[in-house]
Amino acid sequence: MANENQENLENQEQKGGGKKKLLLFLLIFLIIAGAGGFAAYKFVFSKGEEKKEEKKAEKIVKDVKNIEQPGIMYDLGTFIVNLADRDADRYLKITIVLEVENEQVKMEVDKRLPQIKDTITTLLLTKTSEEIKTAEGMELLKEEIIKRVNAILPLGGVKNVYFTEFVIQTA
Repeated sequence: MANENQENLENQEQKGGGKKKLLLFLLIFLIIAGAGGFAAYKFVFSKGEEKKEEKKAEKIVKDVKNIEQPGIMYDLGTFIVNLADRDADRYLKITIVLEVENEQVKMEVDKRLPQIKDTITTLLLTKTSEEIKTAEGMELLKEEIIKRVNAILPLGGVKNVYFTEFVIQTA
């Protein structure tokens, strides 16, 4: 009987030792898997983030160069349009100046001035006061104007849009 008890204790110690080994093995496996996952994230997935940061840096450099070397300014004049607000009659009075790359683009703008003004007027009519009264809304509007005007010009060439007057009035 004493022999049996001693054998049972030895078996339990061996089983307990096996559990400890298994637990240690799982712990080491989890550490290695975690390190591998972290390395994969750093080397594979963070490349996309680095590219985004590089693009942002390039845009900042481009913007700085544009500020240092202004293009030719072309005053399109003042536009007064009804906004697309449903709850009230609102009007927008906006004066727009285009910055173009060179004299050739300026001559193209002269040739296509009615088309350009029509495109901008049509765009402004689709906007609500909520969309354009914030700084972000104004920037989006500038980008849309640049895209639409460059689509009309054969070579493109509009670098920037400036609003020298911007008034939203409620009737």
